[in-house]
Amino acid sequence: MTQSSSGKRIVIATFGSFGDTHPYIPIAQELKARGHHPVIATLEGYREKIESLGVAFHPVRPDLPRPESPEGAEMLERGMDAKTGSEYIIKELIMPYLRESFEDIATAARGADVLITHPITLTAPLVAQKMRVRWMSSVLAPLSFFSAYDPVAPPVASGIVKLLRLSPVIARLFVNVVRHTTRRWVEPVQELRAELGLSPDGHPIFEGQHSPTLVLALFSKILGEPQRDWPPNTVVTGFPFYDRRDERQDGAGLAPELERFLDAGPPPVVFTLGSSAVWTAGDFYRESVAAAKALNCRAVLLTGDARNLPAGEPLPEGVVAFDYAPFGELLPRAAVVVHQGGIGTTAQALRAGKPMLVVPFSHDQPDNAARVTRLGIARTLPRQRYNARRAAAELKELMGNPKHARGAAEVGRIVRREDGAGAACDAIEKGMRAEG
Repeated sequence: MTQSSSGKRIVIATFGSFGDTHPYIPIAQELKARGHHPVIATLEGYREKIESLGVAFHPVRPDLPRPESPEGAEMLERGMDAKTGSEYIIKELIMPYLRESFEDIATAARGADVLITHPITLTAPLVAQKMRVRWMSSVLAPLSFFSAYDPVAPPVASGIVKLLRLSPVIARLFVNVVRHTTRRWVEPVQELRAELGLSPDGHPIFEGQHSPTLVLALFSKILGEPQRDWPPNTVVTGFPFYDRRDERQDGAGLAPELERFLDAGPPPVVFTLGSSAVWTAGDFYRESVAAAKALNCRAVLLTGDARNLPAGEPLPEGVVAFDYAPFGELLPRAAVVVHQGGIGTTAQALRAGKPMLVVPFSHDQPDNAARVTRLGIARTLPRQRYNARRAAAELKELMGNPKHARGAAEVGRIVRREDGAGAACDAIEKGMRAEG
């Protein structure tokens, strides 16, 4: 569709992995189709991907090392640690570069009609307030609301979720502990806010991340229903889907070799660790191969890098490995999906309508795992307990009990009926009309 001269310049600021970037691509594409002029402001490494789609791009520091480099491997190992990963990302990857990030987002936002923010683009709300740009925020997973009425499963001691669910009072006490603990992490944000002459505006990771104009909850109501302590201006849109790693390599869909494998036998178990945890896989793929062998089932390993392949012996018959495959085309052809619980991978497995075995590492992953497990369509096996014997036992239950497949298929039908990108754009346009 030809862009309209009356279209709005809408800047989307995000930071992180594929799971933090991909949801905004279909939103930008839909905004462009409606005659607007979207810009995605994020890490330099996404420039080629975004510009190849005809969407404007603006780089935002810090520049992170490539994951396959020694520096990148160390960064991801520390970032995926269940106990200290979130603290490391906030204090060591984001806080030292606040002024550079602010400068870059401010440059992108010059002349913008709207600035849309991701939960950890912590300087973007300051840009919106300082430059008086209309601000709309977004979250990618229910965890970001820290609700006392729908409590989270934290990365550390995730087993306490049963206690938290006993009463909103207990859950609120826990949230207050987390709020107090993380306040010192974000002190530099408050210092920058004061330097800019902006008044205090709440904890940047809690209420301070949410816009008073519009909060886009970019997930399905299957995963999280609105709660009384969510911002009242929240719109739950459904998941926006995008799953190409590289347009030139993946534009044609599944690799021919993978197509032939899928056509040659019954649906396989798909083992994947998304786009971040895959770089800290440890023995995940070796144990997964052993589990598939013990069950005598076919399997597809998405390893991210050839270095994750089990060393010393060839893969057994019926097991194949690929660096990457578009989930939207592969997962509907799976029997079960084994994954790390990142919101992007979880969304794709939900849409595919397949049972899951979730092996959470950190951040929102344990909470996403708890939610799909409560739906009755998944089982959870913590990373530290993942081995061939336990994985085989969980997979045997998921494949042998038809209730899991029936439940997952029904969830898939619901998620496929949603139009996350379209609903998000409807809400953005409505918000712009409401403010004039």
